[in-house]
Amino acid sequence: MHSTPLLSLRPHGAAADEEVAVEVPVALTVNGISQVVMLATPADLEDFALGFGLGEGWFTSPQELLDVEAMPQAEGIELALTVTAACEQRLKTRRRTLAGRTGCGLCGVESLAQLGSPRPTAVNAPALERGALDRALAALHAAQPMNARCGGLHGAAWCRPSGELVLAREDIGRHNALDKLIGALARQDARERKGFVLMSSRASFELVHKTAMAGAGLLACMSAPSSLAIATARALGLQLWAFVREGRATRYA
Repeated sequence: MHSTPLLSLRPHGAAADEEVAVEVPVALTVNGISQVVMLATPADLEDFALGFGLGEGWFTSPQELLDVEAMPQAEGIELALTVTAACEQRLKTRRRTLAGRTGCGLCGVESLAQLGSPRPTAVNAPALERGALDRALAALHAAQPMNARCGGLHGAAWCRPSGELVLAREDIGRHNALDKLIGALARQDARERKGFVLMSSRASFELVHKTAMAGAGLLACMSAPSSLAIATARALGLQLWAFVREGRATRYA
C-alpha cells in the first residue's frame, strides 16, 4: 500500500526511474460502519471525504462531518468519518453499497431507479466574462503539479466568472478529483461560490450530477460530452461546455 500520490519506479529496459500516479483502494466508513470503497490517489483525502459525502447526499452541510481520520491498511486506506447523530440516522435509512471504479462512480447501484439519486435541485449558470474559458484553461496546467510530473492525473478547478482559477485538485479518477474540489470548496468563504467548474476530462453524467449537487451552474470540460451528460445538464438548467481548447469551446446545454 502506498500513501504517497506518486511512485518512482524504473520501467523495463529504461535507464532511469519514472514517476507514476498511485491508485489505491480508499474505504469510507461512517461512525464505524462501512459505506463505500473507491479507487483513488492518496492526496487531499479529507477534501475527498467531505466532497463525496456532499455529492452522495450523506451530509446536508459540511458541519455534519465532525472528523476524518486516514488509517493505512494492508490493502489500502480507510477514511474513518465521524458524523452527527442526525447524519448517521439518515444514512441508516438510505444505505448504498458501491464498488468504486476510477472510470464509473455508478458501479454498484442496485437498480435503474437509483440512477442520479439523490437528485440535485435546478441550478443557475453564472454570466461568464469574455475569454473566461481561455483564461481558466491557460491556468489549469500550473494548477496540476502532480500531473506535470507523471501525466496520469485528472484536474478539477474552481474558477471565477472572469476565468481566474481559485482552487484545484488532482486524482487519477476524474470524479474523485471533482469530489476533492467540492470538499475543498465547501471549506472556503461562501463568497467564492460564484463561478464554474473546469475539468481536464470528458464530460460524463456523473460530473454533471456532482457539479449540480454542489450548487454550481456551469461545467466546462476539455474533452467530449456523453449523451446522458447533455440530457442531465439540460434538465437541471446547468450550462455545459465541452471540447474546451485554446480559442474554442462548444456549448451543449
